[in-house]
Amino acid sequence: MIRQVCLIALLCVAGVFSKSIEVEENLPSNDWYADWEGFIVGGQNAAAGQFPHVVSLRSTANNHFCGAFIVNNRWVVSAAHCTINRTPANTWIIVGALVLSTGGTNVFTSRIENHPGYSGVTLANDVCALQTTNTITFSANVAALSMGSNHIGGGLQATAAGWGRIGANLPLANHLQWLNVQTITNQACRDAHSAINALRVHDNTICTFTRAGEGMCNGDSGSALFIGNNAIGIVSWGIPCAQGFPDNFARVSSHRDWIVGFTG
Repeated sequence: MIRQVCLIALLCVAGVFSKSIEVEENLPSNDWYADWEGFIVGGQNAAAGQFPHVVSLRSTANNHFCGAFIVNNRWVVSAAHCTINRTPANTWIIVGALVLSTGGTNVFTSRIENHPGYSGVTLANDVCALQTTNTITFSANVAALSMGSNHIGGGLQATAAGWGRIGANLPLANHLQWLNVQTITNQACRDAHSAINALRVHDNTICTFTRAGEGMCNGDSGSALFIGNNAIGIVSWGIPCAQGFPDNFARVSSHRDWIVGFTG
């Protein structure tokens, strides 16, 4: 499934990458989500330019550890659990990639802002914003995603895209994957989880569930859940992987004002 955060900077020239990628996990040891950092189980290959907002967050060893999404030409948004222990100096922002092992442009990181209310125990306010060192150049393969302001309830079709593991104990997807999912109400989400995990479904959380065998998995926390060109959620946590429990996202409409405060 999915979990992680983002933002960091290096004063270097933007570059194109063609090195093999391995996931670099950055989560605390809580058993309930220690293996949950990405998607996608039951998805399909994306086409070039289909999801131009998608970002790969990587270490300076070029290891992918989380997803993110572009909101304008200087900022990307991700999950705080991805970046809470990171700095701009050890985080790269790769835009325009379709395949992890080749292509994409590094715009580097100059600033990381983690939500001040983030909790590594409850995963409340699992949101971060990263400012790029270099301006993001938009193209057919690189574009911003709007942040939705409307509260989204249950019963709507949304989309997720990322490079997370394609199943428990399976490798990361090298080719970007995408999957349509169904939003559910927060109460239905709480009812489907254990009593302990239900406490981690906050009012500013949004959940999805379609069927067992389809959902998030390790590798791309921080990626967007979106409807059309509007982000409605940020991948936060779940029960690995696509075992029949809802996936959980930070609700964009609840955090939009905080995000806009930094990103403009």
